[in-house]
Amino acid sequence: MKNLSKGAIILATLALFAAASAVAEPTGAEIMLAVYVRPQGNDMSGVLTMTLVDARGKERVRSLKQISGSYGSVDKKLMTFQSPADVRGTSFMNWSYAETGKGDDQWIYLPALKRVKRISSEGRSDYFMGSDFTYDDLGDRQPSEDIHKLTGSETVDGEACWVVESVPKDPKDIYSRTVTWVSKAKNLGLKREYFDRRGALLKTLRISSSESVAGVWVIMKAEMHDVQKDHRTRMEFSDVRINAGIAEGEFSERAMTR
Repeated sequence: MKNLSKGAIILATLALFAAASAVAEPTGAEIMLAVYVRPQGNDMSGVLTMTLVDARGKERVRSLKQISGSYGSVDKKLMTFQSPADVRGTSFMNWSYAETGKGDDQWIYLPALKRVKRISSEGRSDYFMGSDFTYDDLGDRQPSEDIHKLTGSETVDGEACWVVESVPKDPKDIYSRTVTWVSKAKNLGLKREYFDRRGALLKTLRISSSESVAGVWVIMKAEMHDVQKDHRTRMEFSDVRINAGIAEGEFSERAMTR
């Protein structure tokens, strides 16, 4: 969550919901804004276990260290592979900005090349290290980039959810639309469907576990399923620490190469 006018954004969001509840349901835009400004703490660290599962059920397991933090108007995230040996040391960094219309900056470090490479806008549709997440998926998408429509309410794993359809304003976006099931109690997306440029379902993200850590809702288990390739990526977050005091200097090109 962006720290630029954080208090003002949260108060504005609460005011929108209060006004909406007095007369009608909130709009799709209000719901997705509430998800975007959901409290995430000043910083966070943890161990991420990534399991890749192909159509035959064969699994590849990778372990990463992930840190993130909010610094002024910028949210920063760094993911570094710990194992296995063939990917150890590879790292990915993302900076997301509060400024409306300003896209994320992303970098990847490949030890074999011994250099940090900036990911171009054209490369955002590429898949991250053989997973089912694109580089774009790993960013922090601003609600203003899409047109949102509340299409109804449904229950996901026993939780009441809003169902919101989001259509990108940019016709060249990698997805033609997404549909998100947002927990009414947590302002947390529990399920999302991604549709390709032809309008066909491409993949589905499911959040199977979330926990409140130091008052912050943290996604603990998630799975992205590419339904067209029948390939899955499972993510499990552990050893989560909130507000540990991660220095901003930990998010730099130099830090990526350590």
